[in-house]
Amino acid sequence: MTIYSLAVDIGASSGRLILGSVDDGRLWLDEVHRFDNHVTKKGAYDSWDIHHLFHEIKSGIHKCKARGIEPASIGIDTWAVDFVLLDEKDELLMDPVSYRDPRTDGKMEEVFETISKERLYLETGIQFQKFNTIYQLYALKEQHPEILDKAKTFLMIPDYLNFLLTGVKANEYTNATSTQLVNAFTKHWDKELLATLGINQDMFQEIQTPATELGRLKEEIAEEFGFSMKVVLPATHDTGSAVISVPQQEDTIYISSGTWSLIGVENHFPICVTKALDYNFTNEGGMDYQFRFLKNIMGLWMIQEVKRNYNDQYSFSDLVEMAEAASSMHSIVDVNDDRFLKPDHMVAAIQEYCRETSQPVPNDPGEVAKCIFDSLAASYQTSVAEIEDIFEREFKKINVIGGGSQNEFLNQLIADVTQKPVDAGPVEATAIGNIIAQKIALGEIRDVDEARAITKQSFSIKTYQPKVKER
Repeated sequence: MTIYSLAVDIGASSGRLILGSVDDGRLWLDEVHRFDNHVTKKGAYDSWDIHHLFHEIKSGIHKCKARGIEPASIGIDTWAVDFVLLDEKDELLMDPVSYRDPRTDGKMEEVFETISKERLYLETGIQFQKFNTIYQLYALKEQHPEILDKAKTFLMIPDYLNFLLTGVKANEYTNATSTQLVNAFTKHWDKELLATLGINQDMFQEIQTPATELGRLKEEIAEEFGFSMKVVLPATHDTGSAVISVPQQEDTIYISSGTWSLIGVENHFPICVTKALDYNFTNEGGMDYQFRFLKNIMGLWMIQEVKRNYNDQYSFSDLVEMAEAASSMHSIVDVNDDRFLKPDHMVAAIQEYCRETSQPVPNDPGEVAKCIFDSLAASYQTSVAEIEDIFEREFKKINVIGGGSQNEFLNQLIADVTQKPVDAGPVEATAIGNIIAQKIALGEIRDVDEARAITKQSFSIKTYQPKVKER
């Protein structure tokens, strides 16, 4: 009998539910539901519609039932840093605010006046980004202290969705580390840090690790579907799940390519040294207490916004083809410049950057797209050099995973600028990692090593060889 696990993978622009099963040493995937996700303006803030997300999760489960499939387990992963606060009656105190909301502007620097940048990094090992949870909570404390005063429970987005399914409250490890409030060495909430910031420690839950069975569906939820199933914690941070699917870790730098680009390596311990601080690398938690030593780069968000700016008249593949044709255009922007985080008009922001830096200004869609892809490749090249400098050794290849691994033009650019072979795939990296954690919890897969062997057997990988640079 086939045992199905259901991966709920929600990103900043869309979500999907994917069934996974293991048969004859191979992992099989089957998408059953896909839906949109976007930020909406609610009052003063850019917020997520958490009720919409939960409704779509239930819709996907109903589709499984309609196909005669009753999954044995379900696991949820989402993006990081965003959260909800619940009152004493477990009601939402406000809609979850998006990390792209400007409420955290200037708050990171204000926190540094209380806690030094060096101390924060030495304790948490987390990359400095103005939208980290620590700065969101600090902003909330300044702007709406009454909400924090009423808060009895802190849950990150997947934690809250799990709570709606099970009634069980827990903070999952990989996502919790992204808050910049977890001590990298104790792997628990940093109570001294929270006390220094004046944030109530009691609202945080016990941190649970991936492959933990959280519980079963609440009775009323199980009755709605006509069956029950186990709710298992995957790496609820989508990148944490994605990295599990990288077939080979040794001598490999991974790039998890989607709305954001996450470039780094897996490590057995946090690297909280001055050079890593200077390069602004992060040490986020991974499966089995591994560390994802990586840098967060703006990613394909820029091309997504460009597509929107052109009123969606071009597909992503159209933009890639036009970028290939714009061979004479070569301008580089700093993809991590804050102006690209949430601009009013991405194309205009790119053009203005090029004017300010006295570079050719891209005018048509192909030139704009090529500027983005060239700039992403250049940022990856810089990050690869930084990783090799920190580790004092050379890594032999790069593995691009996630949706961006389908961009053949960008894959070849990465190979060319880094002069390293690029393996592309698996595409459904996050769902694969999510399902792997569930299968480990169910006892179908022994451990991550066995899972990676299964992944390598199950999914095709395309290799891009670097073109020799002309001297």
